[in-house]
Amino acid sequence: MDQLPVLLGIGGVVLLASVVAVRVSTRLGLPSLLLYLGMGVALGESGIGIQFDNPGLTQSLGLAALVMILTEGGLTTRWQAVKPSLGLGILLSTVAVVVSIAVTGAALHWLLGLDWRLALLWGSVLASTDAAAVFSVLRSVGVRPKIVGALELESGINDAPAYIAVIVLSSGATVDWTLPLLVVYELAAGLAIGLLFGWLGAMALRRSALPATGLYPLATVAVCIVAYSSGQLAHASGLLATYVAALVLGNSKLPHRSDTLSFAEGLGWLAQIGLFVLLGLFASPSRLLETLVPGLVAGAVVLLLARPLSVVIALLPFRLPWREQTFLSWAGLRGAVPIVLAMIPLSEGVPGAQRLVDAVFVLVIVLTLLQGATLGPFARRLGLAKSSEAQEVEVDAAPLDELGAELLQVRIQKGSKLHGVYISELGLPAGATVSLVVRRGSGFTPQKTSRLQEDDQLLVVTTAQVRDATERRLRAVDRAGRLARWRGELGR
Repeated sequence: MDQLPVLLGIGGVVLLASVVAVRVSTRLGLPSLLLYLGMGVALGESGIGIQFDNPGLTQSLGLAALVMILTEGGLTTRWQAVKPSLGLGILLSTVAVVVSIAVTGAALHWLLGLDWRLALLWGSVLASTDAAAVFSVLRSVGVRPKIVGALELESGINDAPAYIAVIVLSSGATVDWTLPLLVVYELAAGLAIGLLFGWLGAMALRRSALPATGLYPLATVAVCIVAYSSGQLAHASGLLATYVAALVLGNSKLPHRSDTLSFAEGLGWLAQIGLFVLLGLFASPSRLLETLVPGLVAGAVVLLLARPLSVVIALLPFRLPWREQTFLSWAGLRGAVPIVLAMIPLSEGVPGAQRLVDAVFVLVIVLTLLQGATLGPFARRLGLAKSSEAQEVEVDAAPLDELGAELLQVRIQKGSKLHGVYISELGLPAGATVSLVVRRGSGFTPQKTSRLQEDDQLLVVTTAQVRDATERRLRAVDRAGRLARWRGELGR
């Protein structure tokens, strides 16, 4: 009890510092996980001196945090935005995972001299992209929705097959012809459980009359947690069940949906902060230096060989342009998930697991610095990013839910054909209107005769029914000007 005020004080300071770190990371264009990891290291044995070396507890808390992160990711993912990317996302999260495990394992067996089971274990740990890292970086890059949707689906789904592979290889189970059947069962059952709980949860929440508004977000998150638990108890993929249940709930007409999404977002941030600080606390800088070379070798294999090959092979049926395939290869962000997965063989006492954990720490830090900082410029270099595309404003706007409306934000960049267009010439569909223009720091309500300029920021209020059409029209005018339709530009 005497230590409780100190522990709560340290926790509060870390939480406040983490909130500030979000702002800093946004300005730098990096996932905030690096700053959180740094805080954990500062609190650990090489900093303040807190000793924490329990891999089993780290694994359990890490999986619990991952469930919260997947819940937030599923609830905030718009089905209409990712639906066109469904095929891409499924292949990236299944076929690409298998290819990545095989390529990474074979390369590390040859380069680092690892035995085959341990090499494939490294490949399995590194096959999963990180939902938190992808959501925090990708949604601000400005790439067209189909690519963003594919990467979001991949990061939400591919944890499941990677987790199954790590469990099988860590347990020493015999790898034979029954393994693919086991994987198919676990994924199919996890999908079915997620769909069931999402549908039942949405129906129950719509019909319930809870005594307080704040209970609806709690109940929604609880449904996703129960979906995870049910999936695990059924020997299915609980992680996939969690994400699918959250995706179904997030795209249902829930009571107080805006409050639910805001609560889930805050819970997701709390889970990320706690997870990354915990992992940083577990890390030992002295051991990390010893695994610097293996970590860099594994990172190079994943980034330059395994990821590109897995993307090319998995997406052969779609014949995507090379620019999009190149971006998808570069955007496979790693984060906390590989570190959490690496804790599983360490908890099981697998020989060489400590080296794997330390190497993954090194790899995650290096790849996050490299990919996170260059993702936006790389997308623009490939001609895939347009920062003037409409983006949803992150606001707490319950009245908009009641009206069935949404709020969009548009920034007019230099060179945009929106420059010089009158409000009356925008041609937005019925149900959408430009409610505010911010120009050089001052806002005003536009009239039909108001003319747009470069660097203007627009707030567009639109009904849910015409939201997608509004975005398409804004993109079309951005590319082709007021005569977009006559020039065959539909903003797709």
